[in-house]
Parts: sequence; structure tokens; C-alpha cells
Amino acid sequence: MSHAIRYAHYGGADVLTLDEVSTPDPAPGQVRIAVRFAGVNGIDWKIRRGFFAQGKPVDEAAGTGIEVAGTVDAIGSGIQGWSVDQAVFGQVVSGALATHVLAVPQDLLAKPDWLSFQQASALPVAAETAYRTLRQLDVKAGQTLLIHAVAGGVGLVAAQLALAWRAQVVGTASPARHPFLRELGVHPVSYGDGLAERVRAAAPQGIAAVLDASGRDVLAVSIELAGSPDKVVTTADSRAADYRVRFSSGDKAPMSEVFAEILPLLERGALRMPIEKTFPLEHAADAHRLSEEGHLLGKIVISVT
Repeated sequence: MSHAIRYAHYGGADVLTLDEVSTPDPAPGQVRIAVRFAGVNGIDWKIRRGFFAQGKPVDEAAGTGIEVAGTVDAIGSGIQGWSVDQAVFGQVVSGALATHVLAVPQDLLAKPDWLSFQQASALPVAAETAYRTLRQLDVKAGQTLLIHAVAGGVGLVAAQLALAWRAQVVGTASPARHPFLRELGVHPVSYGDGLAERVRAAAPQGIAAVLDASGRDVLAVSIELAGSPDKVVTTADSRAADYRVRFSSGDKAPMSEVFAEILPLLERGALRMPIEKTFPLEHAADAHRLSEEGHLLGKIVISVT
């Protein structure tokens, strides 16, 4: 038997329960992972609250969590190049907050020995989203990128990746996060009234592109600063179409392509992902609550073992 964090109906974090479940068997083309750590993302609690359910109830108890780090402990038929006890990390469809979860190999990577399971669990979603959106914005050396919610997981990876590509980065964040952001080379500015003026003062050369990872009603000012909706991408504001702004969610970049860029930066210390807080599996509801509060520095992760 295994244990998994699940919910039987949509609602607040109190709907999450730690349940004993049958250990899943991998189907052809799948591997099973014995989970060591799992990441928590904003999409997790939005799904749990039913934001994408279109009014339909939960059909059966559902798991939560989409990024994972652990070891392969069972392999389905048709799988080559993977072995039992191999350390891996990556994304799953759902159910990462569990002792065991199923995954497909194309969404996984072998974990290097120098990368901890805890760090590895914090990276897949943020790294893929950051890489994909910067490619969509066609960020180039010498340009200035504005990132909203730059201290969150996606924002931090996007900022450090853009800096590695020799772009300049201005980012919105709460004042408590500004010293850390300056260490990275980001020029932080505060949210709120007067944002456009603060950004212009920080980037008198102008803003070439904007990544909105906050969803905090910043699309209008972002278009004003960038000069066109085509230069703005959001991962968090469902009203993107109202502003003719691209909402980036599907068409994920291949994990191998993403981490060919990310892993070398991590290994040499040119990219950092702080862990805001680590919770044990049985306190997953508290992790969701903290994620909903926002204003994080980096990622929240769950320790499963």
C-alpha cells in the first residue's frame, strides 16, 4: 500500500486528506517513482479549488502535485534506458504528493549526483515555464525584460536565465525580497500605484518584453511599457484574451531541451532556486495555504520520506 494526498471535492486546503491507497502499477510506457520530494505550485491549489472544473463536481478522489523527485522503483513494458533505483526528477500529470506516482520517461530526467532531491523537486515546472515563455518573447542579449512576481519560482528562473543570455531584468516584488534580487543582478521595483514610473526610472532604455507570472492586474501597464500586446506573455492572468496578450500554458518545451540550459547554470552556481519552506507530506494542506498566500521567495516543497 501507498499513501497519497487527495481531495474528494473542491474547496479550501481543508479538503486535502492523507489517504492509504493501492500502490499503482505502471502501464506500458510508464515508470513508477518512489517519491522523495514533491514541489508545490500555484496551479495545484487552483485545480483543488475547482477553478478549471466548469462547475462539475469531483468524480472520484483526486491527487495533487505535478513535479517530483525520487527513484524509479518499477518499470512498465516497452521502456528502455531506465533502471530500478535510478534517481530521477520531472513532471507528472497529477498525484506527486504521494509515496508513489506514475510518470512517462519523456517527462523525466536522470538526477545528477550533485543535485539534491529537494532542489530537483523545485525545478521542473518553474524551469520549463520560464524557458518556454522567454523563447516565446524572443528575449535577446542587450534587451530589458520586465518580470512580474520575479521572486516566485517561475520569475526567479526566468530572471536568471535572461541574465545568463545577457539581457537586463527589472522585476516586481515585495520590498523584503529586493536585497536577494539585487544579489542576482535583478533591478527590483515594488508593486502598487506608480509602477509604470518606477519601471521607467529603472529602465530608461525601455522595456522590450514583459513576462507576467503574477496575475495581479498588470497586463494594461505591461502593454503600456512594452508598447504592444505582442511583447507581453502571461502565465497567470485568465483575462489575457481581453488584452490580446498571449496566455502561455500548453505546448510544453521538452524537458531535455529545458535542462540542457538549466543544469549547467545550476551546477556552476549561476542559477539559484531558494526553498521558501519544506513541509512533511502529512502537512500538505499547510503547504497549499502558504502557496495561496503568495509573496514567496522561490518554491515550497514536500518531503515524502
